[in-house]
Amino acid sequence: MEKLNFPKYPLQIKNSENRTTVLDLIRKKHLVLTPEEWVRQHVLHFLISEMKYPKSLINVEKQIKLNGTTKRYDIVVYRNDGSIFLIVECKAPKVNVTQDVFDQIARYNLELKSQFVMVTNGLNHYYAIIDYKNQCYHFLRELPEYH
Repeated sequence: MEKLNFPKYPLQIKNSENRTTVLDLIRKKHLVLTPEEWVRQHVLHFLISEMKYPKSLINVEKQIKLNGTTKRYDIVVYRNDGSIFLIVECKAPKVNVTQDVFDQIARYNLELKSQFVMVTNGLNHYYAIIDYKNQCYHFLRELPEYH
């Protein structure tokens, strides 16, 4: 897999039955190692190891209903009160982070009501705080500390 713009993490990778899998830190099971999963697992390690976000408040790949359709978000970090602190959208390294990707996470956020968003393809990371009053987002240089 391609080197990403994250520190090197001790991912648990297994090869068996002609496929490569990686251990998901949150779901505690091995998943097929796709390019997007490679990014997602690096993001999880980053959030837990570098940002010190509580592992117990992180949720991965859950379905939500949006305008009558079922969608699946990549990563959500909750607060202790159950509100959502951060939504993360992960793309494979070969996928460019475009306005369409931000529109996708903005649509998810209509339902989820997160304070912060992160969009990454593993090479480029974008962070923003949601300004609900003015209905826009403001880009940040880095993710905030968990609070």
